[in-house]
Formats: sequence, C-alpha cells, structure tokens
Amino acid sequence: MRDPGFRIPKSLIEEENHKQAQLLRKDYEVLGEQLGRREIDIDSIVEKTGKFEVAVPSWGVGTGGTRFARFPGSGEPRDVYDKLVDSSTIHQLTGITPRVSLHIPWDRPEDPAALRSFAGSVGVGFDAMNSNMFQDQPGQKFSYKFGSLTHTDVSVRRAAIEHNLECIEIGKALGSQALTVWIGDGANFPGQIDFRSSLTRYLEAVTEIHHALPSSWKLFLEYKPYEPALYATVINDWGTLYYVTSQLGPQALALVDLGHHLPNTNIEMIVARLIQCGKLGGFHFNDSKYGDDDLDSASIKPFQLFLIFHELVNAEVDPSHKGIHPAYMIDQSHNVTDPIESLMVSAEEILRAYTQALLVNRVKLTEYQQENDALMAHRLLKEAFRTDVSPILQHVRVRKGGAADPVGVYRTSQYRKRKSAERPTGTTASTGIV
Repeated sequence: MRDPGFRIPKSLIEEENHKQAQLLRKDYEVLGEQLGRREIDIDSIVEKTGKFEVAVPSWGVGTGGTRFARFPGSGEPRDVYDKLVDSSTIHQLTGITPRVSLHIPWDRPEDPAALRSFAGSVGVGFDAMNSNMFQDQPGQKFSYKFGSLTHTDVSVRRAAIEHNLECIEIGKALGSQALTVWIGDGANFPGQIDFRSSLTRYLEAVTEIHHALPSSWKLFLEYKPYEPALYATVINDWGTLYYVTSQLGPQALALVDLGHHLPNTNIEMIVARLIQCGKLGGFHFNDSKYGDDDLDSASIKPFQLFLIFHELVNAEVDPSHKGIHPAYMIDQSHNVTDPIESLMVSAEEILRAYTQALLVNRVKLTEYQQENDALMAHRLLKEAFRTDVSPILQHVRVRKGGAADPVGVYRTSQYRKRKSAERPTGTTASTGIV
C-alpha cells in the first residue's frame, strides 16, 4: 500500500490541547452559564454539534487559480493519493470532515479498490462523485466548447452521458452514494441556442443518468445564473432545477452552491422553498463578494450563512420535514492561502453557523411572528448569531480527538514544510482550477 508520508502525531495534538485545557474548561463553563440564563442546555447543543459533518473537495487541497493565472504552492498534492492524505489531516485536526468528494477525470483511479483501501487506512471515506463537462481533456474525441448534455450534436451528448455513467461506476467501487452534475452549457449571444429545446435535451440526458443510479444513490443537480455562459445558462436557477428534478423522481435533488447566485440573492429563502418542495439535496459551501468567487466560507457574509442554517434547523425540528438530511460539502478555491488552513477554518465557520442556529428560541420567534413584531423577531435571531460559540466548537473537537486550535497545531507540526520535502516542486500536478 502507498506510504502516506508524514502524519501529524497524535501526541502533538494532545500536548497542545493540554496546554489550553484549563482555559478551555473555564470558557466552556462561562458560556454554559450564559446559555443557562437563556434556558439553553449547553450539553444538548454539544451533542447536536458533535454529529455535524461536512465533506471536503479533493480539488480544494491544491492551490486554486483565476482565469488569469495560478500560482502553485509548495508541497501540493501530486495525485489523488496525496489529496486524500491532506484531506485526512483536515479531518484529524477538525474532527468533522470524514469524507472526500472526488472529481473525475482529475481523480480517476487506476485501481478503485486500492484507492478505497488507502482512504480507509488514513481515516477518510468518499462523498459524492463529480463529473466534469466544462473542460476538454487530452485525447477527448468530442469537444464541450458548445455544450455537453445539451449540445446539438447527439454524439457529444452521448459522450457526456457516458462520462457520467463512468463516474457512477467508479463511485460504486469507492463506496460513494451520490453523483453531482453541473454543466456550464448555455449561450454568449442572443439567438445562439433555442431555450426550450436545449432544456429538453438536458432533461433527456439526465433521465438516462438518473436511471443508471443504484437505488441507494442520489443525483445532485446544480444551477448557476451565468459563467461560463454569459448571456443565457440552460440550468440557470432553482425554479428550472425544481422542474427538472420533479420530472426525474425522488432520487434527483437540487444542490445549492452559495456562489451560484446573483449578488444579494436571498439564498436562505431558496433553501426554505426547496425544503418545502422536498427537493433540497445539499450544499456546496463558499462565500462571495461579486459572483462565483469561491472564497472561504463566512469570510464575507457570515450572517447569511447563519440564516441558511436557521432554515435548516427549522426543518430539523419540524415534524412535517423529518427525514431531510442534506449533504454538506465545501467547494472553494484557495489562491493566496494554504488550502489546508483555509479548509479547516471554513469547516469551523460552517459548524459555527449551525451551532448558532441551534440557539434560536423558536417558540418565542413564532410568537413574535404571529404578533407581527418584526423588531423582536429580528433581535432574537441576532442574539443567537452574536453568541460566541467557540468554546462549544473547541469542546467538540477535543472530545473527538481533534485539536482545540487546528491551525495552530498544523503550523506547529510544520506539516507543509514536511510535505514540501516529500513532494518536490516541479512534480506536482495542476490541482487547482484555472
């Protein structure tokens, strides 16, 4: 089996946690007293927070890029095995990222069984498979320049369908339970495509993909208003996607990428609508200022992330929506930071938003809503959002064997320096998206 190379010693994590143990305990007790005055049991919040998990993207552990350039970092993963090692380090320190989402063909394994065994040996499993229909690969017979699943040429559509079927077969061998499909098909000029026939072709293609799913799998479909198509995108919004998933059946669900919206879109309302329609499948977490920026989660709009989780927790406690279990994954591009550090911080911020949403007094909120008391309803949400739940997050991580301060332990371990020696510059693959 492949040697994973340097791993952060468990003893180092324990040593660093021990240094902070007294202060962590005191902070936890103080927060417990504060929440107690609001009739919130901190231990019950810890139990729920401790069950939260979010997947990491294989492509996210390499340095990302923009449409202009990519500046590789030292010690980047050379292949899918290195990506799994870096991903397992994130899980080792945070305790909440036990699965990795692969992108095919970037991560196509020569031996799926061997890759699955290796993943298990470093402590991670596999999340949803991701197909790639926005790039032409070396030796690819048919080009996606003018579309993939909606292309006017049936041969191109056939090639795109077969690619997705291959992703399913690889995923089955790896133990995955879902396929995520996003296409950039669309137009840059009025008149370039016929709006209705292109959607018809998409529906025909994903119907075949849907039929090939194992019964236990889910098909996550994404929408995006623009880019790379800049005039019209075939699957441009959640309404179009709701129509498609409704035509396909219960295994087909909408995946909400936070960056796939126009500026100032009310994403939390979209989440609520998809929950109500029974079509919310999951999330790709990131943040943005202008468009699909793929910035670190909660780095720009933390209150929006909190409001999204407020809707999700509302569904958790609503008896009419029992059984909703969205898939959570981070989907970011790290251009100027260490990708592992960014993913650890993002995982923490996502968990923070979820934990804060658990603090909302929903009985009082319903009363204020019934009384049309807008100010008090808003204040109630802000009270939960402003609560510093760091002691809970630290408590959960330590209890799981992770680090109270993941970034601190990561830097102390000199992980990046060690990996730079193992993975010499010049031998790394292009793991980021340009």
